[in-house]
Amino acid sequence: MTLRTAFMGTPEFAAKALAALASSGHDIVCVYTRAPRPAGRGKALQQSAVHKLALTLGLKVRTPKTLRNEDEQGAFAALDLDVAIVAAYGLILPLEILQTPRLGCLNLHGSLLPRWRGAAPIQRAIMAGDTITGVQVMQMEEGLDTGPVLLSETVSIETNDTAGSLHDKMAQTGAALLPRALDALETGSLQAIAQSETGVTYAKKIDKTEARIDWSRPAVELDRLIRGLSPFPGAWFALPTDKGGVRVKVLMCEPGHGDGPPGTVLDDNLLIACGSGALRLTRLQRAGRSVQMADAFLRGQSIDTNTILT
Repeated sequence: MTLRTAFMGTPEFAAKALAALASSGHDIVCVYTRAPRPAGRGKALQQSAVHKLALTLGLKVRTPKTLRNEDEQGAFAALDLDVAIVAAYGLILPLEILQTPRLGCLNLHGSLLPRWRGAAPIQRAIMAGDTITGVQVMQMEEGLDTGPVLLSETVSIETNDTAGSLHDKMAQTGAALLPRALDALETGSLQAIAQSETGVTYAKKIDKTEARIDWSRPAVELDRLIRGLSPFPGAWFALPTDKGGVRVKVLMCEPGHGDGPPGTVLDDNLLIACGSGALRLTRLQRAGRSVQMADAFLRGQSIDTNTILT
């Protein structure tokens, strides 16, 4: 017997998981995802990664704006689900939804709980200097990522990992984890382990004010910030020009040797002084332009030694 399952997710991280579930033999009776949103220069409505994949797979798709009204809760109950799988969905599931499937709702979360509960666990782990994280399947409760853990896999964070590269590793790990979790749920062999009450941290949503680089901070901290915000939203600085400051995103960097007033360009290859230490900027994006490696960037935008970046 296969489990009647609803899948609830939105971005690429969730799409990887949906693809794995679809090939695992479980009965996905409906996919829930966020409604199409305006995107790009033309602001045309764009379907989510999960939405596009679900249509390709021939699955029924629902895009409610909320799950708090009786009509949506009734439609969810009518699916007669054994279980719902949630992965970066983006909507709050009220208790009425959580209690509807026979075996409850399971969440695929990108951290080793209780560390980094919340919205941005991948970015926050890098920004905090963590060397290990993981992907876990947990039983959902009303609290924010507070439920017992059912299955877990660790993932190493390398010194050159960005939020993008770590996301891809964790998406692959999570995609392999979910079919295992459903198989074990079906046979009753999953063991629920309550989260520790110590070591709780919260991965709050990335605020745009965090993205501006403060060169007075130590190089080691700025390296983590840059990698944690790459590729999106991108840590940035203002490059002084004759027409005022131009915003430049830094998507990758590496430790360097040098010192000077914070923000000072120390050589002709983008070595920048920080509050302590220095960073060499290796991958950049000027506002309105494509991403470039440092040498290509400098061919189109010369930056003199001793320039102060702000």
